[in-house]
Amino acid sequence: MLTGVLPEDAEIAADSDFDRHVLASILAAAAMDGGSLVEKAGLTDHELAALLDQYFSSIELKAEQSLAYFKSNVTDEVAVVRDLLLARRSTEGDIGRWLAAMIARRAIEPDHLWEDLGLRNRGELSRLLSRHFAPLAACNINNMRWKRFFYRTLCEDEGLVMCTTPVCTQCNDFIVCFGDESGESRMAERRRAVLLQAASPIVDGDWPI
Repeated sequence: MLTGVLPEDAEIAADSDFDRHVLASILAAAAMDGGSLVEKAGLTDHELAALLDQYFSSIELKAEQSLAYFKSNVTDEVAVVRDLLLARRSTEGDIGRWLAAMIARRAIEPDHLWEDLGLRNRGELSRLLSRHFAPLAACNINNMRWKRFFYRTLCEDEGLVMCTTPVCTQCNDFIVCFGDESGESRMAERRRAVLLQAASPIVDGDWPI
């Protein structure tokens, strides 16, 4: 609805197209969670209205009509990750500020971060972070999972030690930090479920579920 194409067909060669794809993906994933889109996306009502106006102006969604009743409730956990990203921005303008808030909020969801953001794969997440938060992304030289990397960086910034094992390869929890992150994207999974539902036969008057 936001971009006019299915997620798998999105063209992202140009940075501007990539940014638009990322924003649409995050909003779609947040909407799929149900509840307040403002809260699930991590933005204020005015920020979401401004984002839609700037990147998806064809969507007729007015703040005073659809967003004014919801306020983003930023927890301490979300705030520290957001501030970590903001302190290491590499692009100017509103989008970096919006993305910092959106990534931080989606990072508290239970899946891999690229899945929580609605992206198609981990490579898109790495490109997103390298583009908009390059100083932070450049520090992840060992390709640690991004959520773990965020929290490890926060601990190091505070002078704390996150791990008791000095070398990652000797750690019993190595797979937690560096394990495989492949899988089906949330958008693809949702589309497959819809197609299966549409194809399910109606038996004894019951509608498919």
